Amino acid sequence: MTREEKARVTRDSLLNAGCAVVAAEGYASASIAKIADLAGVAHGTFYNYFEDRQALFDELLPYEGLRMRDRIEEIARGAPSGMQREFARFEAFLNYVIENEGFYRVLYEAEIFAPDAHRAHMDNIVNGYKGTLRRAMDEGRMHRLDPLQAECLIYQILGMRAYSAMQIHFAGEAAEKLAIRDAAVETYRFLIGRSLLSGKDIR
Repeated sequence: MTREEKARVTRDSLLNAGCAVVAAEGYASASIAKIADLAGVAHGTFYNYFEDRQALFDELLPYEGLRMRDRIEEIARGAPSGMQREFARFEAFLNYVIENEGFYRVLYEAEIFAPDAHRAHMDNIVNGYKGTLRRAMDEGRMHRLDPLQAECLIYQILGMRAYSAMQIHFAGEAAEKLAIRDAAVETYRFLIGRSLLSGKDIR
């Protein structure tokens, strides 16, 4: 590998280690020493890539969030366009929470410990949804909304995602988590599929 490639690998290793440590112990307990040890680098090497612990925290959620978004979109592309694709996104998100148990902690503790990262992550998700809704409206697959209505809808959708993820996170057995996922997806289909996404105009 070139020097640049090695540097990129080391940086990714530190970010992956940071995600793992935060997922296991939370932001407050995620020390530079723990992160460097898990990444397999000397403690001093950390400072070649990040000014301090907060600088790494400020990149963790956008880094992991984009990985999550890419996984969700990969799954969604396999579903028919329209409502089925949005339902696939919702289910894929809940599956990601189930399969990556620590992601919930990385995501929701960031609002307190890394607010800039949380804002960047939300911007990434909201902007992705804006494009999705705009295409759906242009193709006549959902009610026409003005830009502010569309943005409000996005945040309401994200609220449903967030609280379904919370319900799954605090569930006990794996079977209970899967049952909650199935019920949440069915409820989402009912609420979204029979309202805004089913007609052409609400005005």
